Amino acid sequence: MLPVQPCAVVARYPHDPKAFTQGLFWRSGLLFESTGLVGRSTVRHVRLEDGKVLRSAKFPRDMFGEGIAPWNDEVVGVTYQGGQGLRWDAETLAETGRFTFEGEGWGLASNEHSLILSDGTPVLRFLDPATMAVRRRLPVTAGGRPLPWLNALAWRRGGILANVLTLPAVARIDPATGIVRGWIDLAPLVAECGGGDPEKVANGLAWDEEGARLFVTGKNWPWLYEIAID
Repeated sequence: MLPVQPCAVVARYPHDPKAFTQGLFWRSGLLFESTGLVGRSTVRHVRLEDGKVLRSAKFPRDMFGEGIAPWNDEVVGVTYQGGQGLRWDAETLAETGRFTFEGEGWGLASNEHSLILSDGTPVLRFLDPATMAVRRRLPVTAGGRPLPWLNALAWRRGGILANVLTLPAVARIDPATGIVRGWIDLAPLVAECGGGDPEKVANGLAWDEEGARLFVTGKNWPWLYEIAID
């Protein structure tokens, strides 16, 4: 039986209830967020305290934006289908380049060496940030079985946190073996923000390394939460 950490809310902050959240990370005192849906996808700077969008850039109108991750002085983002990706200047959100990759894009995270991509399957891909070539593939298992529907990702202190589309929980994944070592229960937050709407799933994880804080939110949620983590 895998350990399950109860959801302990440390603080809650306003979140744009019209934001169809796909990606989230913390950098330089700001939340960086991506939102989805064709014709409505954006990447944005968000002020934590009141949820105000300070700066925003649009994906091309024909793209469905998905996960984002920091790399050097850029934000890297992927799209749901079509194998298209974009890069933006992290400070100005001016587009700096585009790239292609194989398959679908769901979640994206980064560590000191690689970008980490989820595509809804049980396999994570570690990518070269410069070329987007696949460096390695990591099959993810829970209780000895493949874990599909891996979605938004975050890198935390040598481990991977992942939303799972079908579950109100965050998987804690060993990046060496792909084994899920435990779960963080988000069911109370999904119940509070989802209102029974199957679209309003938990999606969006951001780790603040300096402050040792974990932020979570979801699609069209009115709140972003800081939750305690072991």
